Amino acid sequence: MIKYIAFFILLLLSACSSDGNKTKARINEPIYTLIFLDKTRSVNINNAFVSQKYQHVLSDIIEQNIRQKGDKLEVYFIHENTSKARALNLTARTEMEDVSAASATDREAAETEFDMALTREKTQIRQRVLQQLSAQNAGSSNQETDIWASLPVIAKANESGAMVKVYYLSDMIESVKGNDRRDFQITPPKNNAQADEWAKTDVGQLKRYTIGSPDITMILPFEPNASVKENNPAVTQYWQTLFSNLGAGTVSEE
Repeated sequence: MIKYIAFFILLLLSACSSDGNKTKARINEPIYTLIFLDKTRSVNINNAFVSQKYQHVLSDIIEQNIRQKGDKLEVYFIHENTSKARALNLTARTEMEDVSAASATDREAAETEFDMALTREKTQIRQRVLQQLSAQNAGSSNQETDIWASLPVIAKANESGAMVKVYYLSDMIESVKGNDRRDFQITPPKNNAQADEWAKTDVGQLKRYTIGSPDITMILPFEPNASVKENNPAVTQYWQTLFSNLGAGTVSEE
């Protein structure tokens, strides 16, 4: 009986050790952040509420996702040519030196130096991202909103093997002309059931993009008291269903 108990304890310790190693590996895994900024006529970045919300969100994203050397951040503009509209491509350079053989004092000093250097780098990244947020698009490309075109960008990021996190700062109003496209400006989904039906239909032609299992967050530019006509919940339901059926790990809305 004692042998069986000892064997069970060894198995339990082994499992705990394995889980701990997996968690540590996940923490050290680089993060690949994709930010899609809506630069079409339907999103007014000069609106005080939108500007404040998006500035706050972008600061939080940078604070959470830029943690170590190798973390990547890319910014794309959403408009009629989204997949070709990369505005920013950054990779974190701040590296923590090896302190495995250092004394407690030297280790603490190295950690302090790393934190300060990382804070400086985050500040620089934040400034550059906010510059892209405020950039205006007065060209003809602001007439259409091609969110589908973000999928090959996500698929490319998935090839890196990093943990991919995607953020859409957009009203998510897909608006592209063509018989095989969606134009929610003209014909939005009437309800959640229709949104689900359309999304499942569209997955058929979009599943060629292997997006992996990214975390996807939609940050909408609507105030809490926005009407259903302005902030149609069936539109975000469409994207929830589409992204989920394409394999997204989590899909959330803010």
